[in-house]
Amino acid sequence: MYELIILSFLARWPLHGYRITKIINDMIGPYARLSNGRLYPLLTKLEAEGLIVTAEGAEPQSGRRHQRVYTITEAGRLRFHALMLDTTSNPGEYQRIFWYKVPCLNLLDLHERLYLLDHYITYCQTHIFHLTAEIEDLRQHYAQRHPTSADELAATLCAMEHMVRLWRLELDDVMQWRARVVAGAERPEASEASEASEASDTQAGTPR
Repeated sequence: MYELIILSFLARWPLHGYRITKIINDMIGPYARLSNGRLYPLLTKLEAEGLIVTAEGAEPQSGRRHQRVYTITEAGRLRFHALMLDTTSNPGEYQRIFWYKVPCLNLLDLHERLYLLDHYITYCQTHIFHLTAEIEDLRQHYAQRHPTSADELAATLCAMEHMVRLWRLELDDVMQWRARVVAGAERPEASEASEASEASDTQAGTPR
């Protein structure tokens, strides 16, 4: 996950290590923290693999040495692209991973963006279907299995219904984002069609 996040930053801008740490901690906080002791070995590994390169920063902070600036390589961009399109690794963590991908969707082709969005739509629907079926099964059979645990059943159903509501919110958000991506793709096409029509009318002697 951190490899994807780091490469996604560097695919957009060169960054100092301390800035990478700050942005990641802003994203994953407040309780999960990425320490420098964990970040810099990962940066060293990415550099050894040829995915990033470093240079000395031009403007050191007062009283400090020049900061190392990290930049992505072409191999790093290919690795970033592969990580973005990967939907099979760590399926149990994919909810978090997907939302780390969303800010970088504009770095992909339209069909790749739609592929990821459609995959996540199915991912959400699968969770909703599974939980809904399990809730119905519990309602029908829990009393037979645990006849003296009515309070436990109510608490279990409350937790599961809460998860269904969360997944429906996830689904609603990604459906809205997909509609936005499609609308954004259609606008340039409409503009190009209008320009082509105007050019055709002008050539025919009927300017609009």
